[in-house]
Amino acid sequence: MSIEPTSTVRVDVLAGHIGHLTEAQQKAFATFQENLTKAQLYVPSVNGAKASHDDPTLLRFLRARRFDPVKAQKQFADAEAWRVKHGVDTLFSTFSVDEFESSKRFYPRWTGRRDKNGLPVYVFRIGALDGPLQKELNKVPPERRYQRIVVLYEVMTRLVLPLCTFLPHSTSPTPISSVTTIIDLQQVSITHLWNWRKHLQEASTLATANYPETLSTIAVVNSPPFFPTVWSWIKPWFDEGTRNKVYVLGKDPGPTLRTLIDSKDLPKPYGGELDWQYENEPALDDAAKAALGEMPKGPAIFVDGRVVQPPPNPGATQILPEA
Repeated sequence: MSIEPTSTVRVDVLAGHIGHLTEAQQKAFATFQENLTKAQLYVPSVNGAKASHDDPTLLRFLRARRFDPVKAQKQFADAEAWRVKHGVDTLFSTFSVDEFESSKRFYPRWTGRRDKNGLPVYVFRIGALDGPLQKELNKVPPERRYQRIVVLYEVMTRLVLPLCTFLPHSTSPTPISSVTTIIDLQQVSITHLWNWRKHLQEASTLATANYPETLSTIAVVNSPPFFPTVWSWIKPWFDEGTRNKVYVLGKDPGPTLRTLIDSKDLPKPYGGELDWQYENEPALDDAAKAALGEMPKGPAIFVDGRVVQPPPNPGATQILPEA
């Protein structure tokens, strides 16, 4: 990946996805499913019962390993073992609503809008993580900080991505399984980034290993002159596939971002018309409002066209009333 400012972003959100697999990729996918079943890592759909993992999730692991079924199985098995070790399902179903809402201040936030391909648009304004916020985060025990990151990723994969798949999108019926992210480096100093490096690395490493291929285009805006130095720090945190999705935009990112995101869905600070700031809750579009009513607080799931609140028992579900 070049870290020189660019005005061109090339995005192919269909290659390697459901409905757009080559013959070789389809064969690799079938082999992957068969191998996972034999290893008791996956239970396929039988007699109308849902499979243990949906196809978009399996394909994320397969794409991450360039459709090598053996390498993909190794990463998938490691991720499943990680979920058991950290009690991810129980953590998600019992996580405090208030703590979840507070935790969102430290991470990429969903704008409530989608790009032209239907992918949710997230923004991470690192300059917002100022001194007081840094002190607040440093008081959180490392284990609990890690758990917060896990729950936020779970909400992305269990709520936001299924919701965006359900909503009308130009690439339908291909499911939405990744996000478009704007990383804003305005008013960020090299000392600021150095102080946050462990926090950022923790989130990046966790995602690369356990939530592969959830990052689509990554647009870096307002990059300072020292960004090449910063990139040399963070490049090892990502695999090659993710690094190739990073685009550093010039001083006026609006024209380029508008090729990816309709102006009405692009926040004003980045050249669009959407009245949304990083500190705000998602500004849902009309279709999302019709599906959700309003953005649920705390961990939640979107399944079969409905919002589901995870109960203390991860094996059960509780459907929220109609909005």
